[in-house]
Amino acid sequence: MEFNVKTLEGKDAGKVSLSEEIFGLDPRQDILARMVRWQLAKKQQGTHKSKGRSEVSRTGSKMYKQKGTGRARHHSARAPQFRGGGKAHGPVVRSHEHDLPKKVRALALRHALSAKFKAEDLIIIDQLVASEAKTKAVAATFETLGLNNALVIGGAELDSNFKLAAQNIPNIDVLPVQGINVYDILRRGKLVLSKAAVEALEERFK
Repeated sequence: MEFNVKTLEGKDAGKVSLSEEIFGLDPRQDILARMVRWQLAKKQQGTHKSKGRSEVSRTGSKMYKQKGTGRARHHSARAPQFRGGGKAHGPVVRSHEHDLPKKVRALALRHALSAKFKAEDLIIIDQLVASEAKTKAVAATFETLGLNNALVIGGAELDSNFKLAAQNIPNIDVLPVQGINVYDILRRGKLVLSKAAVEALEERFK
């Protein structure tokens, strides 16, 4: 598939051939949903914690004698039904990760790329290079391209000036091609790829 390439200034810079196996699939929502759920679960810290009855700092002695009071039979004040007692079945520190086959993860990335291509939310830039690390200048070039909410993917090495200038712009994420992922692709409106990123992706899925 032939696709137009632009410069950062919005001018034409020729065409590039895109692989149908990466950008021409019919996107499946179920695969994308599984991948996003896997990413967010892996990202979740799982540091929530409450104290159980064995961890609460209260006396463990019997509250009052077993018989003769006319009240219910109780033992420790650490029991969950008492104020200041331990939490019954409370949250514990744990990992929220779950398994997702490597082939499904790779397929999900291809479906996410295809979804952006099909929705005409894909832009390919010749080079992501800035002459100086000025946010105002890069923001102006993004405005000419109509980018106000985008994920920008460069090659293996990002231009330091471009990265510094773009990282201060709201709703714009800049990543090297190694960091490309389904969640970030879907949560941003436009996907901007450099020619180096396209070549790296085609090499990755060869």
